[in-house]
Amino acid sequence: MQVIETLAEGLKRELKVVIPAKDMEARMNERLAETKDKVRINGFRPGKVPFAHLKKMYGKSIMAELVNELVREKPTEILSERGEKSATQPEIAMTENEAEADKILSAEADFEFTLAYEIIPAIELKDVSGIKVTREVVDIDEAEVTEQILKIAENARTYETKKGKAANGDRVTIDYLGKVEGVAFDGGKDEDAELVLGSNRFIPGFEEQLVGLKAGDEKVINVTFPAEYPAANLAGKEATFDITVKDVAAAAAVEINDDLATKLGLESADKLKEVVRGQIESQYGSMTRQKVKRQILDQLDELYQFDTPQRLVDAEFDNIWRQINTDLEQAGKTFADEDTTEEEARGEYRKLAERRVRLGLVLSEIGEKAGVQVTDEEMQRSLFEQLRQFPGQEKQIIDYFQKTPGAAASLRAPIFEEKVVDHLLSEVKVTDKTVSKEELMADDEEGTSETKKAAPKKKAAAKADAAEGEDAAAPKKKAPAKKKAADDSAE
Repeated sequence: MQVIETLAEGLKRELKVVIPAKDMEARMNERLAETKDKVRINGFRPGKVPFAHLKKMYGKSIMAELVNELVREKPTEILSERGEKSATQPEIAMTENEAEADKILSAEADFEFTLAYEIIPAIELKDVSGIKVTREVVDIDEAEVTEQILKIAENARTYETKKGKAANGDRVTIDYLGKVEGVAFDGGKDEDAELVLGSNRFIPGFEEQLVGLKAGDEKVINVTFPAEYPAANLAGKEATFDITVKDVAAAAAVEINDDLATKLGLESADKLKEVVRGQIESQYGSMTRQKVKRQILDQLDELYQFDTPQRLVDAEFDNIWRQINTDLEQAGKTFADEDTTEEEARGEYRKLAERRVRLGLVLSEIGEKAGVQVTDEEMQRSLFEQLRQFPGQEKQIIDYFQKTPGAAASLRAPIFEEKVVDHLLSEVKVTDKTVSKEELMADDEEGTSETKKAAPKKKAAAKADAAEGEDAAAPKKKAPAKKKAADDSAE
């Protein structure tokens, strides 16, 4: 076999691989010899088929098998011998000329194919001891824990039917029928719907018109759907709702005690406070972690500058660009609304894609040299989290990860990256700084390095990471009279 480098330009490589016809014929003859005793041909006893006849009947099909095997196996072997890693699956090209292909299958011509690929550049790791990061931490006081418990308690609050008119804070049970221009619309009807007045679950103006009503009252209320309402057929439209009040109930007092804890499935008020404090610490800890990681990535970005494989950049850009356009479409906006143009946005997000690819390669090299490993247990936990997010679709998800090439890597990659960040935190200088929760939760003026640094001027379309943070399968409330489901969820 002969390997000839025909292109070495930057990270691009092209190789011409030539396997002489005599070598191909020798491989074919070996394979034919192995099958001689296995084939059954009318007119010949087992194992007594003349080799020439065997070759005539099966030679080309066996040669085709050999060609497929060589194309599948040789690229990996060749790259290994050259000490190169391909950024993506190499592109393989063979002759498309039928006459030439027939000669190859007949062992009358050398078998040639070409490999085109981009190499992953050699990365010389640099000293990271000079990297300095500030880890913002928040001291959680009792008042914040109490505030969060009270919010949780609101959802566990009991109500008792009362006589008289409904007031803010009361829960009303209603039937309603929504109409636009006198015609009922899909999703605008419900029966025995429970609504706490003042919760702002429904569109503006809806709840306010229920204040003062009592059980048995009927009323037609007038509202206007917000211009940005998700249902396009209702956005900005005036509507009426026929209301029938079936019950008015007053809220019981909320107290933080053992009874509340028991109602929430915990043994005591102290345990409830402990759990809530832990949840707050976890929430702040995630924000702290994200900011620390951002600082590390920004400084690594300054340390490492090298050419990136454009095929990887293209793939990353396509993912980002697809998400950006989805965000704009869902928001009903254009690039002009974001104070930019499509051309400018493409350029900025291209830079972001290059940054991500470059940092990904750097983190991969650091992790490999540090011996970072992702365990089977960690992969299983990640898969379980995927299953938890999509109940009822467990089988489809498992099948996807078992049968889709590269799918498991999408589970491994974020785990590996976080473990590399943990490794870096043990080598860089970390200074803790106590801040308020407002300071911790506020975005830096420059924005996150992974999005806003390379985003259009407005922030609405700058959610380049939205695909990882948004749950597109989140259920929506059935009645268009209500706000988006996110506004209606428990704290």
